[in-house]
Amino acid sequence: MKITFYGHACLGLVIGGHDVIVDPFISGNQKASNVNIDELAADFILLTHAHQDHILDAESIAKRTGATIISNYEIASHYEAKGFNVHPMNHGGSWEFAFGKVKYVNAIHTSSFPDGSYGGQPGGFVIEGERKNIYIAGDTALTQDMKLIPLQTKLDLAVLPIGDNFTMGISDAIHAANFVACDKVLGYHFDTFGYIEIDHDAAKKAFYDAGLDLMLLEIGETIEL
Repeated sequence: MKITFYGHACLGLVIGGHDVIVDPFISGNQKASNVNIDELAADFILLTHAHQDHILDAESIAKRTGATIISNYEIASHYEAKGFNVHPMNHGGSWEFAFGKVKYVNAIHTSSFPDGSYGGQPGGFVIEGERKNIYIAGDTALTQDMKLIPLQTKLDLAVLPIGDNFTMGISDAIHAANFVACDKVLGYHFDTFGYIEIDHDAAKKAFYDAGLDLMLLEIGETIEL
């Protein structure tokens, strides 16, 4: 399993030979100007919620690639009405896709499209593929529901928002890592704009002091599990 960070909360996954894009917000992110969305491969697009900084490039990527959009029922229905391939999900449900098993799990946040229309309830994804398991939290506060995840899935990586203000900050993300019983964390949803800028060294030290490993990737950087 390969994971590429495309800035903000956007990830590219390669699992079992399939390309998966999560929350594509690239063309509107000045920090990701080195990423060409027209060159990104996508068989599936996962959307955690409907805010613009998570869906901005979903339509252009799906139109070019024919990718299937996976999200909650309301978001999937929104894109299905526009003629896109979709797979609707809801909290607690799971499905075996070509790249692996996906479970849609709880997140505490809001969710509306840029025009203000309802975007369903936000969520995160637990993905099991290529004998590796990852949790992509989406935009969320710290929640006790996270403790349910390790009851069913032993995680190899937790992808957690750490920018604070709109989501968890560093201290809550440390609790979240402990809740999901995963000591390897990939931080995201930070530095894109002023409200969520972080001190990288302080963040890494806080995780280290808690016995956890925090990775902060450069935009375009790839890791392999």
